[in-house]
Amino acid sequence: MYSPTINKLIDALKKLPGVGQHTAQRYVFHWLKSGKVEVNELKNALDNLLKNTKSCELCWNFSDTNPCLICANPKRNPQQICVVALVPDIIAIEKTQLYNGLYHVLRGSLDGTDLDNINELKINQLLKRIENNEKIEEIILALNPDISGETTMLFLDKKIRGINPRIKITRLARGLPMGSDLQYSDEITLGSALKNRI
Repeated sequence: MYSPTINKLIDALKKLPGVGQHTAQRYVFHWLKSGKVEVNELKNALDNLLKNTKSCELCWNFSDTNPCLICANPKRNPQQICVVALVPDIIAIEKTQLYNGLYHVLRGSLDGTDLDNINELKINQLLKRIENNEKIEEIILALNPDISGETTMLFLDKKIRGINPRIKITRLARGLPMGSDLQYSDEITLGSALKNRI
């Protein structure tokens, strides 16, 4: 229906999370209508992203520096590592201004009980980091409370205890949001709320 050039860009955009056929088409025709200045700004921003962004060799955060600014900060507590699934999770935790330790980004969660995607994640890097650092006293497992997050946390808990049983392993407390009804709560949330009651 469209030219091969337009279809190729639409197909590329559809690979982005949350972008379907219609959204991709809107983006393409917006850029065509807006002219070369806006398209060149986007192109330059993408070129700079590819040229300047690196993976931190310690925590696997994306950054313009290696190590990243968090890992390079001497004021951070090296005795704590907060394990997160994705880089945006770091931003969410940093916004609380309640945590001053280091991070480790897994770049995802385990898919299920068969552990198909284990080699795609930065789990081995985390385990080596724990094995090679006697200063670590606590690992905070800050993954999503869904099936893949729970599977990943159980797997990590077992592996970390096998490497160093003296390390304290904690999880984020979970509970019921204010104003919610018990009858509409799922079993995992309600169970966590009961377990971590005040």
